[in-house]
Amino acid sequence: MSWLERTELLVQNEGLEKIKNATILIVGLGGVGSFAAEFIARAGVQKMTIVDGDVFDETNKNRQLPALNSTIGKSKAQVMADRIKDINPTIELTVLEEFISPERAFEIVTPEFDYVLDCIDSITPKVNLIVAARRKKVKIISSMGAGGKLDATKVKVKDISKTRNCKMAKTIRKRLKELNVNKGVRAVYSDEIQIAESLKLTDGANYKKSYYGTISYMPAAFGLQAAAYVINQLINKK
Repeated sequence: MSWLERTELLVQNEGLEKIKNATILIVGLGGVGSFAAEFIARAGVQKMTIVDGDVFDETNKNRQLPALNSTIGKSKAQVMADRIKDINPTIELTVLEEFISPERAFEIVTPEFDYVLDCIDSITPKVNLIVAARRKKVKIISSMGAGGKLDATKVKVKDISKTRNCKMAKTIRKRLKELNVNKGVRAVYSDEIQIAESLKLTDGANYKKSYYGTISYMPAAFGLQAAAYVINQLINKK
């Protein structure tokens, strides 16, 4: 009996083969990316590249799938890799422990990928990854801001040009417009108005100037929507 028996029952052999034969890139393994990576792995994708240069810290425990007392200080990419291989030992998994610079975004995104899941939470690397995917004609879904929000029913997937009530999406749209990318990027976002009191400013390290407070389930809901969109695209591909 295959561990993918229930999946095959739902999507049939043809759908399962499309999932298995896909090649997926996931960049950012925090609250959104850790859940997205696990959902993609559990769906049966056989070839995946995961990218993150960070390590777990105490503050990640409220929202990141593999963040535990036992993983604090460990590489997010390595911990997630071990977890994915524990689900599917035969997966072809490439693990890149690095933060994405503009140059690396263009090197890492290649036409071999059926989909890129952008789960980065910093603006500049996010823009670089989206632009790299668009210029190389690789399909991408990009996660917008899950912070400052509490209502999981407001999470949606739309073209980035149609997003609203998301400060991150507004900033990304503006930056992309300057680079002549106006549409053609699917975005996971919530149209709930952000809770202003939950904003905190930072020292600007790793391209991050501020962040919102987050609740346990919201990044997971974003990761779920991103993974679900990609899997549905794969099984409906002609």
